[in-house]
Amino acid sequence: MSSTAGTGLRLGAVLRQEERVTSLELFFDLVFVLALTQCTALVARDPVWANVGRAALILGVLWWSWTGYSWLTSVLNPEEGSVRLVMFAAMGALLVAALCVPGAFGSEALLFAIAYGFVRAAHIALFMLASRGDVKLRRSVVDLAASSAIAVAILVAAAFVGPGLRVALWVLALAVDLGGPYLFGAEGWRIAPAHFAERHGAIVIIALGESIVAIGAGASHRVTAGVVAAALLGAVIAAALWWLYFDIVSIVAERRLIKARPGRERNEMARDVYSYMHFPMVAGIAFVAVGLKRALPHSSQPLGHVAATAMIGGAALYLAAHVALRWRTIRSLNRQRLACIAILGVLLGVDFAVTPAALVTIGALAALLSGLIAYEALRFSERRDRIRHLEPLET
Repeated sequence: MSSTAGTGLRLGAVLRQEERVTSLELFFDLVFVLALTQCTALVARDPVWANVGRAALILGVLWWSWTGYSWLTSVLNPEEGSVRLVMFAAMGALLVAALCVPGAFGSEALLFAIAYGFVRAAHIALFMLASRGDVKLRRSVVDLAASSAIAVAILVAAAFVGPGLRVALWVLALAVDLGGPYLFGAEGWRIAPAHFAERHGAIVIIALGESIVAIGAGASHRVTAGVVAAALLGAVIAAALWWLYFDIVSIVAERRLIKARPGRERNEMARDVYSYMHFPMVAGIAFVAVGLKRALPHSSQPLGHVAATAMIGGAALYLAAHVALRWRTIRSLNRQRLACIAILGVLLGVDFAVTPAALVTIGALAALLSGLIAYEALRFSERRDRIRHLEPLET
């Protein structure tokens, strides 16, 4: 590790092979928690399809800003000197953007775009600092700055148009952000793979924490036997989502990232597996939380079509991301998770999730995910033990 002589500031592009996630990074993530909570609340308060789409777009935009900082802190220590001050400023802007989530498509559209623009500008400024002396990294940062500026400009323009065109501009802004890494290539970036994987694992934990918070929010009224049962089943769902990722998936993903050749191969895997594929995981967890938040106060009543689709569809989206991740890392299909996705689709297709009591819907999802875990644990017990407890990267 290096530092600037006489000041103790480490400002250069320093890979963090031996470092773990810092306390400031976790502190930064807490602001993202508020944004996630605001997105779930947007749908839970008024479960209509328009709000589902808005929440997905807002979460996508904010996710892209968060994952950008995970790339940044892989080369620049956020706790050194003036860097932490810029991180605090970015946190403040992200906090403002999170507060604007309920009105991001209405009266707070311009304020959201300005706050988001500041978050991205701080990110680029710190990355320019991190790329000093690294020509390839600097070129990649300049390209990223261009796509970021275009996306922010589109969001600002969206604040001045009608509702229909505003949605279209948001979709375009998100497409520009997501498409930038493909258009400009991945050769110049640098990451510390273990740190990068741990950073994304932490954000999955934070998203799962939101599902637990959703249980508490839903149970804020009188605690009845139905509420207790629904809360316990909701906890089973949250635990199952944790198991399905952290038991094997996260281990394989991290090992494959470490094993990939530094440079383009590793950067493209990091981009695909973490920046892209972890977004549907986090979004899926958020939508499950919407269903739990709606179900707890009225466990004996039907969830309603939108909330039920959010919860069961969110679980399917979460599993679909796992299937895609496995294909990207080891070119193998996870057939049992595909089968589970199909069953979830059938449940929605026959309106099973809409007509029964919410408690039945939650119980069915908890049973299905628990059954999937039990099948995998028994069917692949030897392979699972080898992956979890042996050193070789081969899976």
